[in-house]
Amino acid sequence: MGFISLTTEVPGPRSREVMDRLRRYVPKGVSVQAPVAVAAASGALVTDVDGNTYIDLTGGIGVLNVGHAPDPVVRAVRDQTGRFLHTDFTIAPYDVYVRLAQRLAEAAPGPGPKKACFFNSGAEAVENAVKFARLATGRQAVIAFEGAFHGRTLMALSLTSKPRPYKEGMGPFAPEVYRVPFAYCYRCPLRLEYPGCGVACAEALDRAFSTMVSPSDTAAVIVEPVQGEGGFVVPPPEFLPRIEEICRRHGVLLIADEIQTGFYRTGRRFACERFGLAPDLVTVAKSLAAGLPLSGVVGRAEVMDAAREGNIGGTYVGNPVACAAALAALDIMEGEDLARRAEELGRFLADRCRAMQEKYALVGDVRALGAMVGMELVLDRATKEPATRETAQVLQECLRRGVLVPRCGLYGNVIRFLNPLTMPREQLAEALDVIEGVVAEVDAAVRQAGGGAGT
Repeated sequence: MGFISLTTEVPGPRSREVMDRLRRYVPKGVSVQAPVAVAAASGALVTDVDGNTYIDLTGGIGVLNVGHAPDPVVRAVRDQTGRFLHTDFTIAPYDVYVRLAQRLAEAAPGPGPKKACFFNSGAEAVENAVKFARLATGRQAVIAFEGAFHGRTLMALSLTSKPRPYKEGMGPFAPEVYRVPFAYCYRCPLRLEYPGCGVACAEALDRAFSTMVSPSDTAAVIVEPVQGEGGFVVPPPEFLPRIEEICRRHGVLLIADEIQTGFYRTGRRFACERFGLAPDLVTVAKSLAAGLPLSGVVGRAEVMDAAREGNIGGTYVGNPVACAAALAALDIMEGEDLARRAEELGRFLADRCRAMQEKYALVGDVRALGAMVGMELVLDRATKEPATRETAQVLQECLRRGVLVPRCGLYGNVIRFLNPLTMPREQLAEALDVIEGVVAEVDAAVRQAGGGAGT
């Protein structure tokens, strides 16, 4: 017997009733991928209000590396709520915040002493990382990358690249934001081929200091070690070290956005470790607190201390319940050797995806670093025309068959895997069987309709 259990059609009658009320009372700008109302979740399994159980490969969009509702986190939350819920850390501080700051500061990549502070969302962490960089350098400009996603508040949205659905109609944006190409080799922005290109896209950053903005006016470069929303784009190993070298040469700070890559998703605590990076600042969120809203900035002590008293804060930032959850989640990550588990699950997942690539022309590219795996779907391998509509069909049919799986990419045509790193391989295998069955059907429909080139 498998892990998926469907007792009604999907969505079932009770989920449809919830969705009817949702459409009446929740604005349509708050989009919903899976029209099923969750009643309970544990590990990598989600059960809806109709009693249907699904395998969840979304992980709350990268939030649940330790799975849904792990017992140690639930116990830590209950214990903390029994003590106190809130004081505002800047009014009356508490030890659980300080212990978490110490733990992250001691674990952050790069040499020298570090400090850490906490916020609520990833976007807030990005906003505050920019504040630290500007205060430390006395400069204003920030350089981001094509395909980047850094959040939906003003500065974070200005740094985000994708217009639809995030930026269209949302301007004006924050000034002094500049953009250079990311090393998206499958869709090279310079129309070159790796490795013969010599990772020429990295040199675009150096050119930007001559053609866009002076380095003496530039506070920081912000980069995702692996682009998340941009399509799970894994850069060549030389790219990020070269970006760091250019930053150092020009005296520009490097901010690593590890909000989606962090906490063992790529097989290391931080993806920076896989590239040998020593960023000045690191933003963290998502899996830090196993589902509770918590984010942070960790960085070199002298950069963090450039902020004056009162520059940084907020009423709810670093709330004690989320900090307690984070400490418990970190214990799970280290106690269960999540680095090893991420590598093992990642190899299994990537091998299955590459086997699909060999069989189905719909699968144009597979990218992987640890358990951060993306599968890009195209209508034609020669032209690489994005299979955007077909990707949506795959996701919808997978849901009907009991698997929740997310997508990403500039064209919405990348199936990404953000499954809990604690899930048993048997659950992942069952989910992949469903996904492959659906991909095979959609691929056959595309070929029958005369679309695309073969392998």
